[in-house]
Amino acid sequence: MGKITLLKFSFIVLATVIFTSSCVSKKDIIYVQDIDTALSESQSSKYDAVITNDDILKIIVTSENMESVQPFNKVVSPVVNQELSIRSQETLQSYLVDDEGFINYPLLGKVKVSGYTRIELQDQLKNEMLKYVKDAVVDVRILNYKITLLGGEVNRPGTYSVDDNRITLLQAIGLAGDLTVYGRRDNIVVIRDMNGIQTSTRVNLTSADFIYSPFYYLNQNDTIIVEPNGAQIQASGFNRNISVYVSIASLLLTTVVVFSNLNK
Repeated sequence: MGKITLLKFSFIVLATVIFTSSCVSKKDIIYVQDIDTALSESQSSKYDAVITNDDILKIIVTSENMESVQPFNKVVSPVVNQELSIRSQETLQSYLVDDEGFINYPLLGKVKVSGYTRIELQDQLKNEMLKYVKDAVVDVRILNYKITLLGGEVNRPGTYSVDDNRITLLQAIGLAGDLTVYGRRDNIVVIRDMNGIQTSTRVNLTSADFIYSPFYYLNQNDTIIVEPNGAQIQASGFNRNISVYVSIASLLLTTVVVFSNLNK
């Protein structure tokens, strides 16, 4: 085998190793591939966040006669910075759900809230206010509704606030800038904390079946972990050993040159 032929052969072998170590199949990166056949009924309108211990609630009560609901809209006294003579704006008081699932609410006293959805709690509070206000409209929001995405294959990992208290797993991934092509979409880990009890599951985002999963919508404080796929693991191994591969290639090329010179 001539010098040029051996050089070409060495280059082809090295290029093949690099290419195969980073190859990603199309079916590994496409979300909900069978969505057209699997989606028969949407569950989007059925979801409502469930209130848990340690949630921080914002409760706004309105009425045609706002004076009648003023006792329920307790205002936090503004803070005054004496050095700068700046007076902060008034804000409504928030309510921390205690370890037993209760809040202390004006006029109503101790109210059980943990385990109720936002809509259920709104209806409950409205009914209890009937003795004071006949036309109260109650809006409940979870202020500390946050989700966390972790993993080297998440483009923007971190913790994100969800103002409208409603987000799907796909929306959360989109919020974090999607996954790299090396993120394993068929084995997403979701860790959930419900009143101190942690559970976890693995979700396959390449199949549309997951939209019927209880983990399709994320709860407050859910953590999503994305693992690297096989191609990335192989590529990482290759990158760690690249100096070895370069040394082998250099030795091979040196051997070719030496034998070629001896044959002259």
